[in-house]
Amino acid sequence: MSPQQMTEKIKIPQKKDELILVVKRTDLFPGDAWHGISEVDLENVMQTIKTKKQFLWRSKMENDPSYKQIIPYLVFNWQDCYFLMQRKSTASEARLKNKYSLGIGGHIRQEDIEGASIFDWARREFYEEVSFSGNLEIEPIGILNDDSNPVGQVHLGLVLLVRGDNGNIRVKSELKSGKLVNLDECTHLFDSLENWSQEVLKHLLQREKP
Repeated sequence: MSPQQMTEKIKIPQKKDELILVVKRTDLFPGDAWHGISEVDLENVMQTIKTKKQFLWRSKMENDPSYKQIIPYLVFNWQDCYFLMQRKSTASEARLKNKYSLGIGGHIRQEDIEGASIFDWARREFYEEVSFSGNLEIEPIGILNDDSNPVGQVHLGLVLLVRGDNGNIRVKSELKSGKLVNLDECTHLFDSLENWSQEVLKHLLQREKP
């Protein structure tokens, strides 16, 4: 059997590629980039994304730090608790497998924002990732940038606080578990949190200081 026949016989599954929303790093950061969550003028950032956005292949963008992939990062809150999730070992982003996360996030495709705002997209993404029965209010927390690792170097987070009116929430999709915990419980798992969730936790703890 020739190599070509062997290739035809053994079908190797290929990871599906997609066009995702990105913005050049220099358009987002004309000067030095900050680290962590910044409570910058969200309206100005959104205007930059709107006017400078491009839709490029995800496979290329994952290793090109000259672009930032724009990721809404949704943090669910009910009373004094936050929804802490753990990713599956089969998560599509290999660098985040089995990590704990305070945020629900995803890439934005062109069809996701046709005739809709980022907040509309965020609401849809929320219900794709988790099941929740109740009412939601969404408010911005800030813009998250973390260039300390290869994942963060190619992503920019729009951190949104999703306030629910009850705790009836559970995981689905790439998440294998989820529970409502207070910030003290999150702190005990700090080293097991993905980097963005570590930054979110530090920001939330700072906000709660008198």
